[in-house]
Amino acid sequence: MINKFINFFITLGIVVLGFTLIFDWFIMPSYVRQNESIIVMDVTGKPLARAQKELNVEGFKGVVYDTVYSSKVDPQTVVNQYPLPGEHVKPGRTIRLKIARPEKMILVPSLVGQSRRSAEISLQQLGLRIDTVYTEFNPDYPKGTVAWQFPKTGDHIKKGLGLQITVSKGLPPDFFQVPQLFGLSMKKAKEELTRARLKVGKISYKQNEDLVPYTVLDQSIAPGTVLDQTTKVDLVVSILDLQDIFDKLSNDK
Repeated sequence: MINKFINFFITLGIVVLGFTLIFDWFIMPSYVRQNESIIVMDVTGKPLARAQKELNVEGFKGVVYDTVYSSKVDPQTVVNQYPLPGEHVKPGRTIRLKIARPEKMILVPSLVGQSRRSAEISLQQLGLRIDTVYTEFNPDYPKGTVAWQFPKTGDHIKKGLGLQITVSKGLPPDFFQVPQLFGLSMKKAKEELTRARLKVGKISYKQNEDLVPYTVLDQSIAPGTVLDQTTKVDLVVSILDLQDIFDKLSNDK
């Protein structure tokens, strides 16, 4: 009977010792490791590839969870992270990264023909603005409307940049606009110049057998040109034969 008690206590002692060793060697270390924490490093301002590599070395996993358009930093640069730098987290924690993307380019709209106010509103809606405003007399566009723009319609520019525009002041107080004279008879061309309060300048002759004699072939000032004072417009007129000119001049004498 005594031997049975002795064997029982010996067996119990071995079992308790075994549990104690298992607890000390396996269970307790595992429990301690589960409560270990490490400080999150700061990877903001670093290229994505480098940030992920540094996080992996420290036992973290870096993943991209969001992007933002930015012109202040290079594309693929980390601009934010979560958890934040300095926080205590468990090893192996996933660090979510926000990275920069190239700034979105804006398609430049057509402003020509719009009022200045309408042009400003159109640009504001796109994230653009008017940078410089010029004014000029322009008979082709009503007063207060946009007659020219730069960059031109269809170009692409960065958001936030400005455009240059020219706003028409309408017709000048006293202007002279050169009419289209090509194809008119010399008589009709003179009438058009008189109506436009301009003068006939030097008349040159050029042989041309395909046109009616004394048809205007060219003019010294381009049609549509706006002048601030009256001036002479030279003409080139067709004739069938140069001899006709000499005969005409001789008869005039």
